[in-house]
Amino acid sequence: MRRRAILAALAVTALAGITVPAAYADDGTGDIQIDNVVVNGGKSIVVGTTDHTVTVSVTASDPSGIWDADFSLWRGPDGSDPYFDATDSIATDQDTTPADCVAASATTSTCSKTFTFEPDWWQTNADAGTWKVEVQASANDGSWTDRWAYGTTRLQRLSKLTVNASPEPVAKGQTLSVTGKLSRANWDSLDYRGYADQPVKLQFRKAGSTTYSTVKTVYTSSTGGLSTTATAAEDGYWRWYFTGTSTTPAVKASGDYVDVQ
Repeated sequence: MRRRAILAALAVTALAGITVPAAYADDGTGDIQIDNVVVNGGKSIVVGTTDHTVTVSVTASDPSGIWDADFSLWRGPDGSDPYFDATDSIATDQDTTPADCVAASATTSTCSKTFTFEPDWWQTNADAGTWKVEVQASANDGSWTDRWAYGTTRLQRLSKLTVNASPEPVAKGQTLSVTGKLSRANWDSLDYRGYADQPVKLQFRKAGSTTYSTVKTVYTSSTGGLSTTATAAEDGYWRWYFTGTSTTPAVKASGDYVDVQ
């Protein structure tokens, strides 16, 4: 049985007990400064159907030097979304793990911490989208700062895309049938489901070239399916290209080579 099913009631109870303030205010005292925050190397966090760990790094400075730092990834309250902190995972109790700080100079340190997103534990499809980064840092002289939303990052559902062009080989000037499927991780069911009603570009790269050109745009079916036709003019590779959405990353199918005779 999946871990989420085992402790679903416990998770709901835990979330229900969180008191959400009407607004969040930055606070602090002294000369301490947050210089930079990097989540997952500056890239969106893309999660499939298994656990995925990312690193958050915070660079802070103060004339007395940095003593410690901590930070969290969270979403909400945004409309109906509840407050949720990725460090509050019941499965790993991650918020007991301190950040690891390394001094770059007498005044500046970079502190890093890992976060694990767990589709089979607490994560649902509704969690995809924009997350905020809270940063807390303290200096050796007692200065401290707490920034509730220093920056943002994006949590996305891993996407997959297939292609098949046929017949192979094909006579020049004849019609090719190009099919495929766009799917993405479903965190509610822990599998991949078709992504419906999405524009996907059919692209072609002739043999000997390194550049794909868009032939047309086709929308996916209710099950994520793709189907169209094209005229076979020369040897080359056919692929589908999806540019992505706020909740789903861009993806390109591997080119399918067709010999035109």
